[in-house]
Amino acid sequence: MFFVTGTDTDVGKTLIGAGLLLAARKYSDTCFGVKPVAVGCETTPDGLRNEDALDLMQASSVKLDYDEANPVAFKHPAAPHIAVQLAGGTIDLEFLVKHCQTLAEKYPGFMLVEGAGGWRVPLNERQFISDLPVRLKMPVILVVAMRLGCISHSILTVESIRRDGLEIAGWVANSVSEEMPYHGENLLMLEKKIKAPLLGCVPFIENVSAESVATHLNPGILFTSK
Repeated sequence: MFFVTGTDTDVGKTLIGAGLLLAARKYSDTCFGVKPVAVGCETTPDGLRNEDALDLMQASSVKLDYDEANPVAFKHPAAPHIAVQLAGGTIDLEFLVKHCQTLAEKYPGFMLVEGAGGWRVPLNERQFISDLPVRLKMPVILVVAMRLGCISHSILTVESIRRDGLEIAGWVANSVSEEMPYHGENLLMLEKKIKAPLLGCVPFIENVSAESVATHLNPGILFTSK
């Protein structure tokens, strides 16, 4: 069980997560992704549905029910602590912990749990999304958006993850735009500072898909390091 986080929102966590699920099928017959908390969901006849959760389900070898893949969903495209207030509800961390534990026991294999936004996103006034992987002692996969500011964002995120007592199992450099000045120099500095396995360097891909991303990822280290 691994937790996928990013240096910020809109860094490609879902795309990288889905690519990892596809690439990991070389190593495990059971590969699936979970989005415990999702915002910006669409109202459908079957209930609220989130695009990220659906993408993870599509890339999974285990066919989860939607409520398994995304147990907590909100319509408003806002930070979780705001979306839950607008919906008049609450987010129960204990429920999320038990939900992930139940899925890990039900489907032993390669399980990815995708966060919401960056590492320290509030769920309410007391708790953060990072409390979920901390409670479950999940190794973390960090998605770095290769753009201006990525070095500082990455170092701060890495420091926070390690201060919380968790291992960084690996990281992915994801090119979110066609051109980044001094891409190679930035990548070299990130490799020096993150000090965790680089699982892949994904170039900018037009008409990108999980399948195209998977060809640039090597999740093998996640299995050999167990």
